[in-house]
Amino acid sequence: MPWHTACDERINAKGLCGGTAVDFDFDLFIASLPSLMKGAALTAQLTVISLSFGFLIGIFGGVARLSKNRLIAGAALFYVTMLRGVPLLVTLLFLYYGLPSMGLVLDAFTVAVVALSITNGAYVTEIIRAGIQSIDPGQMRAARSLGMTYPRAMRRIILPQAVRRVLPPITNESLTLLKNTALVSTIALSDLLRSGLEIMTWQANTFSPFAGVALLYLAMTLPLLWLNAWIERRMPVR
Repeated sequence: MPWHTACDERINAKGLCGGTAVDFDFDLFIASLPSLMKGAALTAQLTVISLSFGFLIGIFGGVARLSKNRLIAGAALFYVTMLRGVPLLVTLLFLYYGLPSMGLVLDAFTVAVVALSITNGAYVTEIIRAGIQSIDPGQMRAARSLGMTYPRAMRRIILPQAVRRVLPPITNESLTLLKNTALVSTIALSDLLRSGLEIMTWQANTFSPFAGVALLYLAMTLPLLWLNAWIERRMPVR
């Protein structure tokens, strides 16, 4: 049996062929970088916007989780439970395909920002809640004894200390959000992953564009990893 025939049979049977080279094309790798960089720019934009909204949601959510008002605390708990319990992909698809059936049509970018923000906000809510609870309750009593209202004591005394303590886990959560942006490719946004998929389809080459995708994701995550390590060194929990 000719070698190529045996090889074809092994490819059909197992999807591989011993002795064949990886389909890496350096010229294609270089040529794909401009498109991948555009996708990476969109990924970075989504990450920064969603992190900002998620952090704000997390601060308000963390305070709400500890509210003495049962309605507020219950609503915050429901939000956290729902968004942490439902996969981000399901949230994306529900907002993108489900909302139009209710008469609310949002563009793909807005859907991505909303889904990423509210999901990240749910996780940050629990991080902030834990940070607030780690502060000695005596500090709140001391602030109230000085005549501060609860909101002012929370804003001036408790939250600054809590945020200092939770910066490392929030930075770690930011890494997760950055990598989760890859899911927006399912709603036709030309992020980094979708750019790689399109090049793979057009050029019938997998390894070359996805080597670029992996390197660009690594280039974006490494600064966050270094930032996380720096924060942990400079701001040890006391």
